[in-house]
Amino acid sequence: MVGPEHNPLQTTRIDGRSIFSASDNNVIMKVVMDTHYPDGTAVDVKSLLKITEDILPHATIKADPISSGPHTNKDIPNGGLDQTDVAVMLDSQSHIIDKITSELKLPRDGHTTALAVLEKVSKFQWDAKLVLTLAALAINYKELWMLTQMHSSNQLAKSIQTIMAHTALLKPQLDALNKLVYSILELTRCIIQFNELPSMDITLDLPPINTIPIAIYWNIRGIIMCATMIADLTIKDHEIMVSSSALQLWELSTLTVKIDRINEFLRQKLDNYKRVVGDKKEIEFRRSFSQLFETSYMDNMKILKILITPRDDILPLFDGKTKKRVSLEFLRKKNVLLLISGVEMSSEELSILEEIYMESRIQGARGKALYEVVWMPIVSLSVEYTDEIDRKFEEMKNKMLWYSVSHPSIIDRAVIMSIGDRWHFRNRPIVVVLDPQGRELSPNAIHMMWIWGNNAFPFTSLKEELLWKDETWRLEFLVGSMDPTILNWIREDKYIFLFGGDDIDWIRKFTTTARAMAIAARIPLEMVYVGQKKEKESVRRAIDVINIEKLSESWQQLTTMRFFWSRLESMLYSKNQLKRADPEDPMMKQIMKLVSYDKEWALLCRGSKILTSGNGTTMMQTVDDFKNWEGDIEWKGFDLWFTEHHDKPQVAAKNCCRFEFPAAGRVPNNVRCPECDRLMPKQIAFICCHDQTYLH
Repeated sequence: MVGPEHNPLQTTRIDGRSIFSASDNNVIMKVVMDTHYPDGTAVDVKSLLKITEDILPHATIKADPISSGPHTNKDIPNGGLDQTDVAVMLDSQSHIIDKITSELKLPRDGHTTALAVLEKVSKFQWDAKLVLTLAALAINYKELWMLTQMHSSNQLAKSIQTIMAHTALLKPQLDALNKLVYSILELTRCIIQFNELPSMDITLDLPPINTIPIAIYWNIRGIIMCATMIADLTIKDHEIMVSSSALQLWELSTLTVKIDRINEFLRQKLDNYKRVVGDKKEIEFRRSFSQLFETSYMDNMKILKILITPRDDILPLFDGKTKKRVSLEFLRKKNVLLLISGVEMSSEELSILEEIYMESRIQGARGKALYEVVWMPIVSLSVEYTDEIDRKFEEMKNKMLWYSVSHPSIIDRAVIMSIGDRWHFRNRPIVVVLDPQGRELSPNAIHMMWIWGNNAFPFTSLKEELLWKDETWRLEFLVGSMDPTILNWIREDKYIFLFGGDDIDWIRKFTTTARAMAIAARIPLEMVYVGQKKEKESVRRAIDVINIEKLSESWQQLTTMRFFWSRLESMLYSKNQLKRADPEDPMMKQIMKLVSYDKEWALLCRGSKILTSGNGTTMMQTVDDFKNWEGDIEWKGFDLWFTEHHDKPQVAAKNCCRFEFPAAGRVPNNVRCPECDRLMPKQIAFICCHDQTYLH
């Protein structure tokens, strides 16, 4: 039985006022529940409400003189709907609607009529009771509306025309009537949404069980008030209508306020419930997300629909080649690379990806591409999606040659959070690789792509390990194909200095001293400036000075410099991701040394062989000391002398080494300094680049 001791309908307050009047809600609850005997009879509530909603706004009575012009089918309520569907829907419920209509027309008080209506709809669920009663009101509205449009000798029509000609005098009542209809519809939608809520094990302050029945009661009372006024318009003289306007206006306004407060109370509860349900669903989704990639599927469509959008009624992809929206079917049973980033990417990242992507178009078997790429732009959940963010997204989307998600909003919140959970996406772009069955081949292949390009396909951990086994620490591997001139120097077995930093005085002194050393040692030496890890305006100035004073060769494109350092960091992250960051690995030590340099530094090679590298202080000291040790060169040889002489003072130089590991990926527990071999203390850094695209 229903009848809780605590009745929030009498105690809950909004803005200091009771939601309900002093009516005895417990009594109302009892009599309403005495009429409720649902037997499972089904009603298409949404479709019937849609018909009702389409009738009532069209039929709303305006306090304006009636036009004498002709009326088209578009003016008639439901004129824009499929009339056959409307007729079938109304006909299926016509028997009960007629009964309700009869009750609405009987002259008696609102409470008695409400209980009579509830008796007629006793076998239906709560939302169906309300929508059926609304349908009866809508039919009355429609009949009145059509009468006001008639220009015939029909006496009732003429009577209505006479009243409507004086609608200006009835404007307050008619406006109040229209507001009441709007409030009734709003509360009806809210109650239907409550009925659709899933049953979940949630501890939540939901509306008490008597809230919905009493809300139904008062909404039906509002419908009865509307029906009464419609009846008055058809049978009473306009002078009588005007004389009783004050009382009608008070009754209409009172019911509207009551229904609005009920709706406000229920809407707060509904919104809170949806939030909690949504949070619980999100938690459950995030827990089960990883299991999706441990299950075998026929193809990749299930995974892609979950990641991008489960909806079938939209075209979720934008084809960068045709500039048209397409379906997910274009990705079925293909290797898919999910490029996950913010709505912006750097021009160098985009340029490198384009080059790798275009190569993949021609490297596949039988003319097929190796893979397809889909850009998934992630917008922070804590940031409002503004026109500026949308402009950046559209601009980036139109630059890309591959597929993109048509709009960031179709990526579900739970998916965004799960991407952060599983693949540790925060801000830097990552590339997740899925095979034709939707299985995860790599949680982030971007480091492999930066190092080996498409030679790393299919971007699995096994492929990554095999590639590392075949690599040696040599200059070709370090610079890749970025500079053909360096590759020529390698073939000519020249000595090559790669150096960086932004201290112009150091650059001048180092290049001048190194050139003097090469002349004295009679070795062919080339030098090339490659910038530094953290780009600054001073790097641009250094390039200009080097070019003007002809101090050495220099990479002219900052894009090339950025890629050099990104690729070097990718080597470190790749080994770390494979858990192959062995501190005793000579190659790993050299990579770590280069990555740690944030000021002046240099690396010396002979042809392909990398001899040594060091910071600006030790390198400058070594080249400057050459004049004091020229005699050793004859019996040691230049290579051995330089390496030994440079590497000895490293410990005493007191140079700091530091490494920054991104939150996306594995962070090693222990790291040894590549120069002094001591264990490096771990510190946490918080860095803000004022970018609105990362996750919260």
